[in-house]
Amino acid sequence: MKTTFEQQSEARPAVLAGLRTGGTLTQFEKSMKEMAALAEAAGLSVCAVFTQTLPRVNTGYYIGSGKIEEIKAYLDETGTDLVLFDSQLSPMQLRNLVNAFGCEVLDRTALILRIFSDRARTREAVLQVDYARLSYLLPRLAGMHDDLGRQGGTSGSMSNRGSGEKKIELDRRHIEHRMAELRKDLDEVDRERQTQRKARMSSLLPRVSLVGYTNAGKSTILNGMISAYGGDEEKKVFEKDMLFATLDTTVRRISPDGDRKPFLLSDTVGFIDHLPTTLVKAFRSTLEETKYADVLLIVSDISDPDYRDNLSVTLSTLEEIGAGAVQRIFVFNKADRCPLFRSSEVSVPGLRAEDGRITMSARSPEDIERLMVLIEDTLNAGRTHCRLLIPFSEGQILNALKKGSDMQILEYTPDGTLVSAHLLPEDAARYAAYIEKD
Repeated sequence: MKTTFEQQSEARPAVLAGLRTGGTLTQFEKSMKEMAALAEAAGLSVCAVFTQTLPRVNTGYYIGSGKIEEIKAYLDETGTDLVLFDSQLSPMQLRNLVNAFGCEVLDRTALILRIFSDRARTREAVLQVDYARLSYLLPRLAGMHDDLGRQGGTSGSMSNRGSGEKKIELDRRHIEHRMAELRKDLDEVDRERQTQRKARMSSLLPRVSLVGYTNAGKSTILNGMISAYGGDEEKKVFEKDMLFATLDTTVRRISPDGDRKPFLLSDTVGFIDHLPTTLVKAFRSTLEETKYADVLLIVSDISDPDYRDNLSVTLSTLEEIGAGAVQRIFVFNKADRCPLFRSSEVSVPGLRAEDGRITMSARSPEDIERLMVLIEDTLNAGRTHCRLLIPFSEGQILNALKKGSDMQILEYTPDGTLVSAHLLPEDAARYAAYIEKD
C-alpha cells in the first residue's frame, strides 16, 4: 500500500517503507507514525509511505521484489533520493537496497543516530554518539563502496585485493582505531562523572531524576521548577515539541521557598521503542545516573494515544539499567489536552501500589507546586519527625542535619539549638542521644 503526503517546504523529501510480519495493525501503525516523527525531527519530510505485509522478512532485501519495483518507480518519477525503513536492516539488506534504489537508504537506527549526532552538545554526548555511530557503521562498510573495484585476487595478501577491498579494509582499521580512542575518552569522562556523583552524594542533597519517553515534557517540567522556585532563567534548558529535542543530561539545584528542603533535579535523554542497542550501550553511564536517585519522576504524555505502551517501554528500560527499585512518582503530563483523564484508571505491568501519581500540565504553575508537594512527601516517606537539642559544641552535627534533612531551627536555648527534622532510620539511630523524648 502507498500513501502520499504534501511535502513540507525546505525539508528534504524522503520515502518511508515499512513491513508488517506480525503483531497487531495498531502496533505497526504506531511504529510507522513514530518513524515519520523521527524523520521530521531529523529535518526530513515524508512524501510517501509504502507498506507491505509478509509472513516473514525477506533475508536479502527486507521487503519483497514487487514492493522494491514500486518504490523504485516512485523514486524515478519524483526524483526523491532517500528511503527510510522502519526497522534495523542487516548489512546485506542495506547493501542490496542501496544498489536496487540507487540512492541513500537509512534504517530506524541510522535515523536516530543522525538525530543524536545533530543534537549532541556536551563533550560526553558527542563522544557517546560518535561511538554508537561507528559501532553501527563498522559491519556495514561493504555497502558504502559500491563504486569501487572488486577483490582482485584470492590470496590473503592485501596487495592482491582490488581498490574497493583495500578501501574497506583501510576504513575498517581507521574506525577500529577511532573507537579505541573514543573508549579511552569515555572512560575518562566516566571517571569524571563518578567524581561528580560522589560530590553530589556527599552534599546529602536529595536527588530527583526526570525520566520518560521522548517528548513527554521532562524539560518543560524542569524549566517550570526553575521558574517557580527562583532559579536563574539562564539555567533553563531547550524545550520543543519534537522527539529527542534534548540529549544532554542536565542537573539543577531546586530551592523551594522558606524552610523547605532543596534538592537536585536531573533531566536525562528520553526513551523510545526499539532504542538502538548501540545507543543504549554508549549512553549506559548517563542513563545509570537514574539508579542513584532518591526519587524518579516518570513522565508520560497522556495526550498520546499510545502512552501506555510508551510507559511500558520506559519501565522496561529502567529495569534494564538497574533503576527498577527506586522510589517513583508517575507524572501524567499534558492534562490540559485530556481533561477527562484519570490516573487511577492507568494499569500497565510494573506499576506498584506505593508509587505516587499526579495528573498535571507542566505549563501550569499551580500544578508545578502540586508536584513539588508530592516530591517532598515522597522524599520524607520512611522518615521520622524528631525534635533534637544540639549542644553548641556539636556544630558539625547541626551542619550535617542541615544538609541531610529538612531541618528547621525552632529556638536557641541555654543548652543548645532546638531543631525539628525528618530523619531516615539510620540518622535517627545515629543522633538518638540528641532526640527529645515525648
